[in-house]
Amino acid sequence: MSAGSTEKVGRLTTHVLDAAAGTPARGLVIDLYRIEGEARICVKRVVTNDDGRVDGPVLTGAELTVGVYELVFHAGDYLRAAGVALPEPAFLDIIPLRFGIADAGAHYHVPLLLSPYSYSTYRGS
Repeated sequence: MSAGSTEKVGRLTTHVLDAAAGTPARGLVIDLYRIEGEARICVKRVVTNDDGRVDGPVLTGAELTVGVYELVFHAGDYLRAAGVALPEPAFLDIIPLRFGIADAGAHYHVPLLLSPYSYSTYRGS
């Protein structure tokens, strides 16, 4: 982008908060897939940092295109590693969030608020 340019650079970001512990979810593995028809293509694997965020955008610039994506949060592994006693099978283990990117120049923030028995998400800023 040149100086004075108004071109938007799109990005996809996420973060995870552990609602039960009241802390950021550190060390949670997240897989990103692009959905193309019936195909589910793995694009990237990231891990949350001490703040429950990913170091930098999950996707940015030319990597982010219009389409359908899925963030897959490995919640069960995170909760077990955090010392939470879960039943087998766990009520929540793998949490897939499928969403659409309609504007590749926009910021899409997809956070996850997690506990062993519930989760919520929204399009943040």
